[in-house]
Amino acid sequence: TEVADIEVANSESKNLDGNELDRYTSKKTSSSKGSLEILNQLSRFWKDIKVLLFDKVYLTNSNADLLFGGVTIVCGIFGTLAGGYILDYIDSTISNAFKLLSGASFLGAIFCFSAFCSKNLYGFLFLFSIGELLVFATQGPVNYVCLHSVKPSMRPLSMAMSTVSIHIFGDVPSSPLVGILQDYVNNWRVTALILTSILFIAAGIWFVGIFLHSVDKFNEDSGHFSTTTERSDLLPLLEGSNKDTPESANS
Repeated sequence: TEVADIEVANSESKNLDGNELDRYTSKKTSSSKGSLEILNQLSRFWKDIKVLLFDKVYLTNSNADLLFGGVTIVCGIFGTLAGGYILDYIDSTISNAFKLLSGASFLGAIFCFSAFCSKNLYGFLFLFSIGELLVFATQGPVNYVCLHSVKPSMRPLSMAMSTVSIHIFGDVPSSPLVGILQDYVNNWRVTALILTSILFIAAGIWFVGIFLHSVDKFNEDSGHFSTTTERSDLLPLLEGSNKDTPESANS
């Protein structure tokens, strides 16, 4: 019986060694596959860079890039200024800022969506220019809400959080996500339409802000500053020295 037990134990140990060997082999195989995929991606990236740098295929779309960039610059400047001017004209309040944000985003979404549906170059430029003007018009109201929703001492932090949030939730993830979507859909028109549809969601979020209870804290005194009474009790240094001068002269 002891010999049989020893043989059973040896067979079990061999089975365990075989299982461990299989696990080790599978892990090694999976890690090698992962490294090969990374190397393949890097090689593809390097090939694309070589094509861009040496073959200069991007020059074929240079006119479109210049035209699109020029429209964006002009619409960005005038749209931003127009948004601030309109908000001042309709009475600058947080509620009106949300109304302007909702309306501009919704109309901008309509014009941009229509532009990407258009197959005519001039029609696209006209519709897209108006859409960009409306989208950029949201810059002023957004900054107004950020500044007037917090106490004066919190304004720098409010603007900093707004800027960081725009990058973290906006231009940083949008580029790779749009690239992944384009690789999946393989249709630039559909990709652009899906991307533009997000503006309708943004308009809905701004619309909800109209009905939220908001308090304008722009003129509130900050705890870091002294009150008017405290300021009046403080004498200027030069004035105090002037009052002391006659007394010192008489003495």
